[in-house]
Amino acid sequence: MSDHVHAPFGGFPSVHLALEVCDLLAPPVADALKNWDDRAAAESVLYVDTDPDKADTAVFCETYGVQPEVSANCVVVAAKRGGEVTLAAGLVLAHTRLDVNRAVRTHLGARKASFAPMDTAVEETAMEYGGITPVGLPAAWPLLVDAAVAAAPHVLVGSGRRRGKLILPGWAVAALPRAEVIPGLAG
Repeated sequence: MSDHVHAPFGGFPSVHLALEVCDLLAPPVADALKNWDDRAAAESVLYVDTDPDKADTAVFCETYGVQPEVSANCVVVAAKRGGEVTLAAGLVLAHTRLDVNRAVRTHLGARKASFAPMDTAVEETAMEYGGITPVGLPAAWPLLVDAAVAAAPHVLVGSGRRRGKLILPGWAVAALPRAEVIPGLAG
C-alpha cells in the first residue's frame, strides 16, 4: 500500500489509493474502479476511512474538517414518462440541492421526476443508503453531474458503504461512464 498518500482536504485517520483497498468498497464500486477505461481517472481516486455513524453530511463535515463545498451528494431519481420509469443519478455539491422538478425532469424528457424510494435506490445500486456514489452505478443509468462538481479541484463522495468515502478530482467525475455535465443542475 501507498504510505505517502494524502487527502487534498480534511483530517482523516487513513488515506489510501482506492484501487489498493477495493475490499473496503461496495462490490459495484470496486468493479467500476478496476474496469474503468480511463486508468488515470481510476488511479486518481482516494479512499478515506470514516466512521459510519458520522456519514450524514453535516456531522461528517464537522467531524473530519471538511467544507460542504467539497462534498458532493449522489441522489437517485425516478423519472416517469407514460408508463415507463427511468432511474438516474444526480450529483451536486452538498451545500446545494438537486433541481429535480425542473433541470432533471427536463433533461430526461420526463413528465414527472422525484427522488427514488430508499429501498429502490439501495436495491438497484447494490450500495448502502448514505453511501451511494456515482462510481459503479448501474450501466444503463444516466449520471447527471452539476457543472460545479466537474469544475471542483476535488470532491468527496460515498464509497458505496456508509464506512469510508472517496475523494476524486472533478475532471475524473466528468470522465465517469455515462456522466453528463449539466450547468444549473443544482438549485
